[in-house]
Amino acid sequence: MNNCFTLELKQVCKHYFQGEQKLEVLQGVDLTIAPNEVVALIGPSGAGKSTLLQIAGLLDHPSKGEIILDGENCSTADDAFRTALRRDYLGFVYQYHNLLPDFNALENVMMPQLIAGQKITAVKEKAEWLLGRLGLKERIYHRPAELSGGEQQRVAIARALANTPKLLLADEPTGNLDPHTSDNVFLSLLEVVKETGLSALIATHNMELAGKMDRQLLLKDGKLVDLRPGKRIKAEKNFY
Repeated sequence: MNNCFTLELKQVCKHYFQGEQKLEVLQGVDLTIAPNEVVALIGPSGAGKSTLLQIAGLLDHPSKGEIILDGENCSTADDAFRTALRRDYLGFVYQYHNLLPDFNALENVMMPQLIAGQKITAVKEKAEWLLGRLGLKERIYHRPAELSGGEQQRVAIARALANTPKLLLADEPTGNLDPHTSDNVFLSLLEVVKETGLSALIATHNMELAGKMDRQLLLKDGKLVDLRPGKRIKAEKNFY
């Protein structure tokens, strides 16, 4: 895989069964994210945004359709190959930070790189740079319990970027924060993503922050719609 990393979903469907009832979550979703493109994923709660992100991140299998990472069809790849792709090319940020409580911020960020077998000197330098870039230079030796919610989420973002992924997938990364902290953390995330040349798919309910990204995609009734400027105001009033 080269540096011009792309994500494509082709006619992706996902359904579940509750007893005999079939629940259609995704219905023929097509999606392409170009290299260095940052895309907002919006939609009502329960629309399937998390499901879409998990499929795009090779954490779940579609019921039907194709997942193509940089031209390579990964839809039927085995678990070992999917795990290697996630480790080497994908970064994940979730609504809750899931930091290791017994390790400080620096150690939490270093961990994925050490697991990947990188040298500790380079690992430490990269982790320090990321934490400093996210405004945590003075907090790198603090454990999660000693950090605010916003600081903890910045550490989680740094951890997701530690292995220099090609694609970042973020699921409501600031959903548990107050509005002011959420805005600051989100803008820091966007700045670092743009600075490092990543592609990103970021689920959010915040239309103002979604508007700062390159594109806005609406997931509703199992379908994905690429919003055009003329639809933006209507979306803000009616989607939630």
